[in-house]
Amino acid sequence: MRLFSPITNKKHSRLWLDNIRHRIEMLCALRLFSTLLKVSPMTSLPRAWTSPVRSSANGESVSLSSDCRDSKSSPEAGGLPAFPPSVIVEVKALACELPSRLGLPLSRFSVSDIRTEVLAQGIVAQISGSTLWRWLSSDAIRPWRHRSWIFPRDPEFVKKAAPVLDLYEGLWRGRPLSANEFVLSADEKTSIQARIRKHRTLPPSECRPAYVEHEYQRGGALNYLAAWDVHRARIIGRCEPKTGIASFDRLVEQVMSQQPYRSADRVFWVVDNCSSHRGQKASDRLRANWPNTVLIHLPVHASWLNQIEIYFSILQRKVLTPNTFTSLAELEEHILAFQARYNQIASPFRWTFTRKNLADLMNKLGSSTRLKAA
Repeated sequence: MRLFSPITNKKHSRLWLDNIRHRIEMLCALRLFSTLLKVSPMTSLPRAWTSPVRSSANGESVSLSSDCRDSKSSPEAGGLPAFPPSVIVEVKALACELPSRLGLPLSRFSVSDIRTEVLAQGIVAQISGSTLWRWLSSDAIRPWRHRSWIFPRDPEFVKKAAPVLDLYEGLWRGRPLSANEFVLSADEKTSIQARIRKHRTLPPSECRPAYVEHEYQRGGALNYLAAWDVHRARIIGRCEPKTGIASFDRLVEQVMSQQPYRSADRVFWVVDNCSSHRGQKASDRLRANWPNTVLIHLPVHASWLNQIEIYFSILQRKVLTPNTFTSLAELEEHILAFQARYNQIASPFRWTFTRKNLADLMNKLGSSTRLKAA
């Protein structure tokens, strides 16, 4: 599901820009009102604002009652340029737009890019980069930054995600889990390479970091399968040459053959939709071998709801970056040794994303979709 569709005509482009401008105007109005309330009756306002009318290309207000030029300073402003609020709103709206929708060959805006476009559009005649930076920082607008994201595309996203979030809170179908019920989050970290560097790594020294040789030989790759006990904070894992049904079943056997899982009333396994544990067939297969297992599938493309990914990120930072091993055997040894070390200090992850947060997220995405349709 795409959040926004390309705007193909000027009417839709105006609607899009007006929507951004409306939100920024409302926010600026609230802040200005708050500032006015804090001003003492015996104190002059910090800036001589003019009526919110559109400025001309040289930054001058078209109001007949007062002039507000971008090159002039207001005495009350302490020497700062007295730009009208409408100019600030228009600049922020421009910063919140995708450059490609303005016909620019850019993937994202920088402050200098915004300044160039502001001048090109004639919003003002002159403005400094520091002024733009100050305006954008006041609302934490950072168009030069981006974040990778996968938008929910599973039609049953809420139906599948909600039970997982309940399990993380210690609930199942509205009832608290008993002391003999456990929640495991499981997945595979695939294709972990053993990179044999062509020169040994030099340790850090005074005034310099460690040196890791850039060139390496490939020493093969292995796969790490692991299950994280959500509430008891314990990691159980194994290394396999290949992924697949057989490898995953060996992980399940490794976990379920030991206490307290072997004699548990129920053990919930939270997994994604990988081919080794996908669908009802996987659930039936596990239950046939271990009757107290309950396989819970996440929505499609929702690995961010799987707590084991947090542990995998820790493993990546602590063990696999930088990747320098002499063999696959050494790589496996380090992974399992870190697993044992982590179990000595592990504590449950502080998971704060609940059903309410899920509902808020889906409402937000739904509002964005309605905006696209408008």
